[in-house]
Amino acid sequence: MAQRRVTEFFVRRRPGPAARRAKSACRTPSSAAGPALTPGSSRKRARPPAAPGSSRPGPPARRRLRLQDGDRAEDCCPTSPPAPISPGKKVKRTAPSEGQLPCLAAPKDKALSKDTISELQSCLQRARVLGAQAQALRASAQKDAKETSTSEAEGSAEQPCGEKAPAYQRFHALAQPGPPGLVLPYKYQVLAEMFRSMDTIVGMLHNRSETVTFAKVKQAVQDMMHRRFEERNVGQIKTVYPESYRFRQERNIPTFKDGMKRSDYQLTIEPVLDSEAGSAPQLTASRLLQRRQLFSRNLVERVKEHHRAFLASLSPPLAVPEDQLTRWHPRFNVDGVPDIEPAELPQPPNTERLTTAQEVLARARSLMSPRMEKALSDMALRSAEPSSPGPPSPVLPATPPATPPSALKGVSQALLERIRAKEAQKQLAQMTRSPEQELRLQRLERLPELARVLRGVFVSERKPALTMDVACARMVGSCRAALSPGEMEQHVLLLAELLPDWLSLHRIRTDTYIKLDKATDLTSIAARLAHQARAEGL
Repeated sequence: MAQRRVTEFFVRRRPGPAARRAKSACRTPSSAAGPALTPGSSRKRARPPAAPGSSRPGPPARRRLRLQDGDRAEDCCPTSPPAPISPGKKVKRTAPSEGQLPCLAAPKDKALSKDTISELQSCLQRARVLGAQAQALRASAQKDAKETSTSEAEGSAEQPCGEKAPAYQRFHALAQPGPPGLVLPYKYQVLAEMFRSMDTIVGMLHNRSETVTFAKVKQAVQDMMHRRFEERNVGQIKTVYPESYRFRQERNIPTFKDGMKRSDYQLTIEPVLDSEAGSAPQLTASRLLQRRQLFSRNLVERVKEHHRAFLASLSPPLAVPEDQLTRWHPRFNVDGVPDIEPAELPQPPNTERLTTAQEVLARARSLMSPRMEKALSDMALRSAEPSSPGPPSPVLPATPPATPPSALKGVSQALLERIRAKEAQKQLAQMTRSPEQELRLQRLERLPELARVLRGVFVSERKPALTMDVACARMVGSCRAALSPGEMEQHVLLLAELLPDWLSLHRIRTDTYIKLDKATDLTSIAARLAHQARAEGL
């Protein structure tokens, strides 16, 4: 049975005479002209040979249909007009015959082409408008960048190239370890280090009764600090501490250098010391320390002046007593304090130098010929003529008055004033806070979490009382903050001080026991601690 089915399958798949005739009728004209296929020949269609005079290869062997140009035009777009159709007569749609391609509607293509052209024109116009706007924005951005760079170059005198200071200098005050205090700017600390090095070198040379010159001090300070040390830094030191040194210009000082003559003027430095009867003053270690501390206090006083001006510019202005100030205002940019202006140092006496033709003529009138005298006179007259006036400087527009931000429109002015006053009071209390108060506030902020941890320790231990050492050891292992057992004990003592009805301490012999009321609601305990922290933080 299975063998019969297989045989019938192959019989059905075998092509008969009718299939061959249908296949020969559907052949293309090119294949029809070729030789007929025999039953034993290959099924591949013969490829027509290429034209002998053309370099283009012949068409591929496998093609579905190839129509002549005339047949394609007649089949696609018939020349005879269509017969009129009556309104009441139904139209019978006929499918295209085999081998006939559907004809495309020419009027529709024309309409589409017109719409496409109009869309392209509108897109081109919009692109031109956007290009003009982009050019205007680019020009305004370049102009703003030039104005900003000009203002920065004028504002920063210590940076001649207009380069921005590195981040470790601009944010030096924020990176200081320990609690915040009256931190000096980075450039002031560098100047203080320069004064320390300079004072050390000057003290060594002065104690040896050697004339101290700037050339000696410069080389030694640069070797100590690995930083450039110029006369400008000496002028800044004189501005901060005028009574530190006495400067003079002297000559006939042995230099032992080939590049400097003995007759040249040199800047000499002499420390100002209190003279003691019977002995020459010496710059001892205790005096060096006193001078260094005085220099640091003077630097802090200079920063306080800028801080005082900043507080006066706030709205509302703040006034903090100088003896109660323990830290700078949070919005005061410490590292943005302007640099110290260098004081004027003694300069070598000016020797008479002839710089203009008029001076040369007045000096050598009797030593030159009349022709040379006339030439020098003409040159003096030409140099004395006023130069051509330059273009008038543009008048900058007046700065508009400051307007409130758009986010505050509609808010009552009285409410804003109360908020600003409360914020100013909080900042004033923060600036006058002592380090002990700062440490107490930090502990108060940790107490709500520590109270929750301590109650968990008592619940897990299932004991009415625990020793201080055991409780602190368990809390150190459960607390998120990295605290030592000694610091944890200070927090527990503060908890007992603030909440005596919840936590009590009992000292028995050499140990201290902690007893906790587990029935008290922990939410109320956390609320009381948070209220205490807010009350002391103001």
